[in-house]
Amino acid sequence: MMTNDSIIALIDQEIAKLTQVRALLATTGKVAAKVTDHIAKKATKAAPAKKAKKRRVLSPEARKRIADAQRKRWAAQKARK
Repeated sequence: MMTNDSIIALIDQEIAKLTQVRALLATTGKVAAKVTDHIAKKATKAAPAKKAKKRRVLSPEARKRIADAQRKRWAAQKARK
């Protein structure tokens, strides 16, 4: 378990890095690869990106078949009551 002092020290290190990156961006608009690589690696470890699922598309004919089948099921269920 980490102590409060070690947590504060880690936070101070991150603040120093972020301040450095901000200063570089403010003056040149570009950042050296070494600075961003370290930050990017931490970001990817902390929150992995979610893959967007590819949506499947139904043809109009398939959509109609499914709708007709559902209407048929509803009619059968209604007839049983």
